[in-house]
Amino acid sequence: MTIRLRAHHLLCLLTYVGKGYTPAFTANYDRVADRLSRGEDILLVSGPDDVCAPLLDEPEPHCLNESVVERDRLAAQDVEELLARPIRVGARLDLDAAILARMRRAFSAGRVRKACGGCEWNELCSTIAAGGYSGTLVQRSASSGEG
Repeated sequence: MTIRLRAHHLLCLLTYVGKGYTPAFTANYDRVADRLSRGEDILLVSGPDDVCAPLLDEPEPHCLNESVVERDRLAAQDVEELLARPIRVGARLDLDAAILARMRRAFSAGRVRKACGGCEWNELCSTIAAGGYSGTLVQRSASSGEG
């Protein structure tokens, strides 16, 4: 299967440790993290994705806000530059161990953090990155399909 992700969630998944907006959001994100760890590929989408799904029933889901669309634009720009490949709607990405490690190194160094400005999770993500990504739920080993 394929996981549908918006661009800024490529950054969020780097530091996801099981905390989120609501219990339903967190349970859903846990499932997405497990699927990513098992090697499912990513399809980049515009707007709400598989991570956002539990929030769409809210009266005013923040995932529809223009500020979130701007986060997507900034994240796509940073990740595209880092990986030297198109990060646009319709692109596919295999988040293998090497790409995950490369993205985490860049995140720790602040090279892919433009989209994080103003995010309520920014401080937590910085702490997780500074701690070497201990406890993060998206994990890939070199033997889990790298290539």
